[in-house]
Amino acid sequence: MIPRLSETPPLAANYQNYLEQLKQNGFRGEIETRYSSRLAVATDNSVYQLLPQAVIFPKTIDDIQIATRLANDPAMQAVSLTPRGGGTGTNGQSLTDGIVVDLSRHMNQLIELNVEQRWVKVQTGMVKDALNELLKEHGLFFAPDLSTSNRATLGGMINTDASGQGSLQYGKTSDHVLELTAVTMDGERLTTAPIATNVARHSGNIMLQTATEVCVDNRALIDEKFPPLNRFLTGYDLKHAYDTELDEIDLTRLLCGSEGSLAFICEAKLDLTPIPQYRTLVNIKYASFEAALRHAPALVQAQALSVETIDSKVLNLAREDIIWHSVHHLFKQVNDQPMDGINIVEFAGNDYKSQHEKVVALCSQLDQAQQDGTILGYQLCDDLASIQQIYAMRKKAVGLLGNTKGRQKPVPFTEDTCVPPHNLADYIMEFRSLLDSHNLQYGMFGHVDAGVLHVRPALDLCDPEQEKVMRSISDQVVALTAKYGGLMWGEHGKGFRSEYSPTFFGEQLFTQLRKIKAAFDPHNQLNPGKICTPLNSDASLVSVDSVKRGTLDRQIPVNIRDSFHSVMDCNGNGLCFNYDTSSPMCPSFKVSYDRRFSPKGRAGLMREWLRQFSQMGIDPFELEQQALNGKKPADHWLSKIRHTMAKRQGEYDFSHEVMAAMQTCLACKACATGCPIQVDVPQFRSRFLFLYHSRYLRPLKDYVVGYVESYLPVMARMPRLMNWTMSSKMAQNMTRQMVGLVSLPKLSYPPLREWIPKSLKTEFDFAALKRLSIDEKAKTLLIIQDPFTSFYEADVVADFVKLVAALGYHPVLVPFKPNGKAQHVQGFLAQFEKTARSCAEFLNQVASLGIAMAGVDPAMVLCYRDEYKTILKEERGNFNVLLAQEWLSQILAAIDSYPKSSHAPFYLLGHCTEKALLPGSDSIWAKIFTHFGANCEVQSVGCCGMAGTYGHDASQLETSKEIYAMSWQKTLEFLPKDQCLATGYSCRCQVKRFEGVKLLHPVQALLHIVQGV
Repeated sequence: MIPRLSETPPLAANYQNYLEQLKQNGFRGEIETRYSSRLAVATDNSVYQLLPQAVIFPKTIDDIQIATRLANDPAMQAVSLTPRGGGTGTNGQSLTDGIVVDLSRHMNQLIELNVEQRWVKVQTGMVKDALNELLKEHGLFFAPDLSTSNRATLGGMINTDASGQGSLQYGKTSDHVLELTAVTMDGERLTTAPIATNVARHSGNIMLQTATEVCVDNRALIDEKFPPLNRFLTGYDLKHAYDTELDEIDLTRLLCGSEGSLAFICEAKLDLTPIPQYRTLVNIKYASFEAALRHAPALVQAQALSVETIDSKVLNLAREDIIWHSVHHLFKQVNDQPMDGINIVEFAGNDYKSQHEKVVALCSQLDQAQQDGTILGYQLCDDLASIQQIYAMRKKAVGLLGNTKGRQKPVPFTEDTCVPPHNLADYIMEFRSLLDSHNLQYGMFGHVDAGVLHVRPALDLCDPEQEKVMRSISDQVVALTAKYGGLMWGEHGKGFRSEYSPTFFGEQLFTQLRKIKAAFDPHNQLNPGKICTPLNSDASLVSVDSVKRGTLDRQIPVNIRDSFHSVMDCNGNGLCFNYDTSSPMCPSFKVSYDRRFSPKGRAGLMREWLRQFSQMGIDPFELEQQALNGKKPADHWLSKIRHTMAKRQGEYDFSHEVMAAMQTCLACKACATGCPIQVDVPQFRSRFLFLYHSRYLRPLKDYVVGYVESYLPVMARMPRLMNWTMSSKMAQNMTRQMVGLVSLPKLSYPPLREWIPKSLKTEFDFAALKRLSIDEKAKTLLIIQDPFTSFYEADVVADFVKLVAALGYHPVLVPFKPNGKAQHVQGFLAQFEKTARSCAEFLNQVASLGIAMAGVDPAMVLCYRDEYKTILKEERGNFNVLLAQEWLSQILAAIDSYPKSSHAPFYLLGHCTEKALLPGSDSIWAKIFTHFGANCEVQSVGCCGMAGTYGHDASQLETSKEIYAMSWQKTLEFLPKDQCLATGYSCRCQVKRFEGVKLLHPVQALLHIVQGV
């Protein structure tokens, strides 16, 4: 039995006082002091971990003014505030032990758009790709590109002066910022604009006056110290804040890249760029990464938009990821020669002739280079969908590097170095020698056109000795970049690397930066320790040696870390924060904007949960094994009752906070493949629930859901009686109030057997099937039943039977055998293991017949491949249950193609688990329909919000509705519902609940086509 975790870091008294006064002063946003909420923002995409005192979510600029004015009070000047956007920084820029101010939850709206003049005004909590989605219909986009564009906020981009692919043409974020509305630490609004220096010097504004003094009076020193690099980041852009030709100072340039250390950037007026009409990618393949680097300067001369490079390490990781199925045909090997390097050259513009001439000229050079042996070959790609898929793979590269096997994981700390492009190849070779001298593994990719290299050496930061190696390499890389005329932080900002600032700038110029800080933030309250400290302050800069995740993780024994590797491996890349509602990962976060309710958030809470147990000398893995083996204390139930009563009386247990995050998970499995690290929340969620309920009683609904496969067959014998009973208002009210379930579906009537014509003879007779010839077995299909379609949607199973028969095959209905999926979702692991073992033995016996097996519901069929493999391992056996489309795709060659039909097109809405665990499943259906002469258009949708029984949980009903409205409802609103198809039972159930319409399963639509209906 797990013990109670009662310890939680308390809030410091001055912060507690500050938060209480914040409420009294009219702050309208949310204030979070729960340990779980603080943990959710204690990490980012860096190696560091810093627990804040609290998280506040302002709703308006007024809220931020209230917060800063209060902090500016002399009695509150020990309180620090740190802005946070998407939390995707790789150097801990938004980490603090003070208060996190998160603008992404509420301050994320478009304020004004001027298409004619090509500018937009936005709140800075908006995600970059969300803005571009709104601009797309106007033919415009916000140009700076970055790998985290689907979750990085505009405020985060501005604060780190972010850039990425295409920066030679599109520049950095600061190149597109026209004006900023900020709040300074005195609580005043600041609107930035170019101001004549003589006006600024006499403005009476200490910030303007100091900026002018520093940027104008130290011009020679600034020009000397600021190298001429495309990606040069200083923290405070002293060089570009002053326009020498116009003799103007612009605080916009100082705020861009300041990492939230000068002011809260609340609104931004941004310059927009026309979307290029013509785009072509040239994927060039090399025998070695060095060959790719040496060839890059010649490619830059082709006047392309960008030249990107990827090494074999990243390519091999991509091949193992779900994303590879969408791009593999665009990276074909040449004569089976291994590719150890790739350069991707993009041409983009609105002048087709000019673009075409550039591409032709480059291809001519590449043909010669291939003959010379400089390159292996190349491929052209000019359709937008494929280009987007390639860049999706490229953008996922950072996360993919974290998915290497073993305890040593590639970690960010030297991953955005920048040197002049002509020095890049020599620099990288020396960089590689440095890493090789430490016997480290690493992957590399980057923007060779700008001289930026992304490299993450693989280290186990749970090992104190390897943490020392990180420091050593960090120091050596600073020296190495200086040797080649570059710098360590070329793209991702300083953060915890700020300690190197004095060395880089020199005492004289660094003092000028400190003057800027003192003018804006005299008491060092805004993101203290980052970039610099105020002049005359004795405060310290943050250090590379600050507390890291590994420092805390090493407190967890190795065997537990290995057992819960999906929890421990999360590197914080934040892909689960993807704003896109058509992405199935992660629906509970998308509707709540609560980072606890994301795969990253849940993994972080589990890490702390495991750490706290380890500190108490408790081994959760051992407890789990004991419980699975049936070893329970004599007072098991009495203890549960006692602990549950204490919980209801308000007794604190950190486990309850973890439980709150787990309860919002839909167990859709999208994270298991959508996350580049493959953080499988449903897998460790099930283990958590199992252990949690060794101490606390389960609610009745857990048993109702978990044992549904046991009582459904009994209920199905009297469907009319059961439906009549359960449809009464009294029964529904009792079910809601006593059990906690709502909108329960009706049992099928008539039952399945009565839906199937007796002439088809679908009875399962093992002996008779065994006697079939090889040819007869090849023309037979064993249909595996699941509880939901068989007992709630019998017509779907019956139509599949009819379709199989109509195609000339013999359908056989295998007797229903409990699958156990619901038990796994509810954390009944011991029961699930028994169910899975029994079912696997049965299906292995059936598989011995040598006859194909298939089922219709994705979640249930894929459970055999996923959860069964996890729980049973080798004992699972080798049986294989196909999904309907997998079986159909196998027999298409034996079925004559149907003539093109004039039938209206069908629209397919796929199940989230199916899309996660069987990538390309939707496209299989599209090909099948094409074979039968019909058109099936795949719709890009996220989760429907039902996810098994999640949508029937009364406590999750509102969330379920919001998730449905977010994606499915918007899609179905514009489609003829009688032509819409859904593969998942839960999806069809959800649509029927909210739309009053029952969607067809694709096999039913195919049956209509085959029958000529």
